[in-house]
Amino acid sequence: MTSIGFGTWAWGNKVLWGYRSEQQDDVLQDTFNEAVNQGLKFIDTADSYGIGNLNGRSEELLGKFFKKLPPSKHKNLIVATKLAPYPWRLGRKGFKSAFNASKTRLQGKLDRVQLHWSTARYAPWQEVQLMDGIADLYESGFIPQIGISNMGPNRLRYFHNRFRMRGIPLKSLQIQFSLLSPEPNKFLQIKDVCKELNIELLAYSPLALGVLTIPPNEKRFPVSTVLRGSLFRRLLPASIELRKELNKISLDHGASQAQVALNWCRAHDAMPITGLRNPKHAKDAGHAFKWTLSKKEKQALDVLSKSCKVRMPNNPLQSD
Repeated sequence: MTSIGFGTWAWGNKVLWGYRSEQQDDVLQDTFNEAVNQGLKFIDTADSYGIGNLNGRSEELLGKFFKKLPPSKHKNLIVATKLAPYPWRLGRKGFKSAFNASKTRLQGKLDRVQLHWSTARYAPWQEVQLMDGIADLYESGFIPQIGISNMGPNRLRYFHNRFRMRGIPLKSLQIQFSLLSPEPNKFLQIKDVCKELNIELLAYSPLALGVLTIPPNEKRFPVSTVLRGSLFRRLLPASIELRKELNKISLDHGASQAQVALNWCRAHDAMPITGLRNPKHAKDAGHAFKWTLSKKEKQALDVLSKSCKVRMPNNPLQSD
């Protein structure tokens, strides 16, 4: 059964919670410790997570937190970072300095390197060269595993075949997936290819930016940006029946709606990567993988998900 991982997108944002820097870091340290204690072993981050000159801040914090762990817990974690294919990162060695910087910030704990997004729609040649460079790092023994993000079934198969010719396994694919994610039919195609090629499927935004955690009778909701507020105003009315079912199932299991949404991803053979901002979130995510949906509950959510006409926006950097 697929486990649950946690992502650190917000960890580079020094003002997100309104704490002073030291206070925020303490909260994140406690969050990290709780996640590890709950048995969450897969950690997803990126070299671009941060604001302005704080890019890489998430990796830096994780590196500090790792150093404080006892060796018995440290060795069981899988740390995956994503390298961004910025326009100035060109050629087969375009990721070399970025990789070294990420590994330094993570204090050597780096188990998987992933391409952050696909450039197939605007610079396919750049993507091929960068991925060949990641494969070079693998062959040289610098990284144990390679993953990719935001690729569709065609591009996924292309890189799997390209790596196979060099005898290199492609470990994982990370895409947006939730009860409200766009193009559910395309997900089924991707899922089939992953199963055929033995590639792990990772789901980011499994809670649809928090929409799926909001009770159906809740009239007020917190939003951090104007764009998120606009999205919530469209998604909440459209998802009312879906959230009613989430709420019903959560009450039946003595769980949260977030746990139900995460377990729905697991029921579709995807490992959800949930964002954690405090120890309470970490504890909730940990409880989610200690139970599973019944077949009937999964089917009920499947039907309501497909009937919801308003969806999360598609990632414009997702390839076919």
